[in-house]
Amino acid sequence: MARPTSSSDALSKASESQANVSTHGDAIGAAGVKETNIKDIQDLLDKNGESGLISPPADGFNKIHVGLAWNNIIVEKSSGFMGLIKKMTKQGVDLDLGCFFELTDGTRGVLQPFGNLFGNYDQMPFMQLSGDERTGDSKGDDESMAINGQKWSKIKRVLVYAYIYEGANDWSQIKPEITVNLNGKKDNNDALVIRPGLKTNDLTVCAVASINNVKNGIQLVTHGEYFHSHAAMDRAFGFGLKWEDGAKD
Repeated sequence: MARPTSSSDALSKASESQANVSTHGDAIGAAGVKETNIKDIQDLLDKNGESGLISPPADGFNKIHVGLAWNNIIVEKSSGFMGLIKKMTKQGVDLDLGCFFELTDGTRGVLQPFGNLFGNYDQMPFMQLSGDERTGDSKGDDESMAINGQKWSKIKRVLVYAYIYEGANDWSQIKPEITVNLNGKKDNNDALVIRPGLKTNDLTVCAVASINNVKNGIQLVTHGEYFHSHAAMDRAFGFGLKWEDGAKD
């Protein structure tokens, strides 16, 4: 199985180019590979690295919805006599949604299907993943995360990411769509929609966007930054989490 990448390899990769040191907060690692194609970031922000600030409503924020959708890759395979028969088949892709989080009391952690770290909406950390979809064949969002906007004052920052757990390693073929909506819905004109599309065969983790607490308002920052592993992304964004190698059940 190609993933998860060894954390020791990740730390080595993250330190290869200290000339390209990350500028994200208290980061101690190198920056990831940033996507130059910005046409697939829509609505609220225009390009990677931009940020927008939303002031808190009088009654506070409601549920903040983060959705991930993708489709299995359709590939053509040859069969029959001399390979003359062409068949179109689906190639399974297991893409996962996750986040690093930091609460205002200093608590830091991660939510993701790997490790069954799904969180809790009503209790700490006040955010929860929907589950683990391993095919991309669900209608609408394949995976989603709900952040409790009424508890936003207890949340300092959230880094939303997607990672390819199993299947083709080319983001441009998978064509995932990540939606961040402050109104708790997927379909809304005010949603931030990002479609990672980097053509690569080894950068399987994509830092999509940060949702930061600024004076109890919400600051959205787009990233589109790719890494060899979670540990490398962690070093670049300065969360300081501990990582172990493993696999899904």
